[in-house]
Amino acid sequence: MTPTKDEWTIDELARKAGTTTRNIRSYQTKGILPPPRMVGRVGYYGEGHLARLKYTAGLQERGFSLAAIGCLLSAWEEGRSLHDVLGFEQALTAPWSDEVPERFTRQQLEQMFPEIVQDEALVKRACSLGLLQHEGENFLAPSPRMVRNGAELVAVGMPLSVALDEYERLSHDLTVVAERFVAMFEEFVWEPFVQSGWPIEDLPAVTEALHRVRPTASTSVQSVFAHVMEDAVAASSARQVARLMTVAEASGS
Repeated sequence: MTPTKDEWTIDELARKAGTTTRNIRSYQTKGILPPPRMVGRVGYYGEGHLARLKYTAGLQERGFSLAAIGCLLSAWEEGRSLHDVLGFEQALTAPWSDEVPERFTRQQLEQMFPEIVQDEALVKRACSLGLLQHEGENFLAPSPRMVRNGAELVAVGMPLSVALDEYERLSHDLTVVAERFVAMFEEFVWEPFVQSGWPIEDLPAVTEALHRVRPTASTSVQSVFAHVMEDAVAASSARQVARLMTVAEASGS
């Protein structure tokens, strides 16, 4: 059987995962990464292998040793197909946004944000907040939607510094919200699974719960924000109308 378009050689997998072929072979030796599908003398890796590499990297960032990761995965694989284990890993590591990073030239940014022509510190701050990344003379925006949202705020008269302040506050506030959702998942889904002794037969149910929580968290934030914005705008409108009436009464109109 020939390789499919969703399968890669070890070199291609290393590039996609941001690691080295040496690490991949080491993970295979330690039992962290399953062997590839062989076509003749060439091994081919799929989405499941890429998901496991990302999952392993994430656990390492949280302080897990390779030995601990290997034990965890081995325990899960015992008596259960690799498909179920990799399905959980893919659900855990899947991106939460379908945004595609976009490159902007310096000229484009200056047209969108004229203030940066005179104040380079604003560009540096946008980079420090993760909104932009230097790429030679150009910039990469991980979230081009946020860059364009900022341009809209500037276009209606808000200073760029204020827009950056608000982005920083918004990131902080939503981090708190995200941590609460994660805490709920850990308390009511993950911990019961752990306390039950990590039963392999329950792993698909945990994976399904994770799939269901992802859109629920996003849509909940959107819905609640829409409602509170309606209330905030209505309250603002009432205040401004009251001011106009006061001015009109004072002028005798």
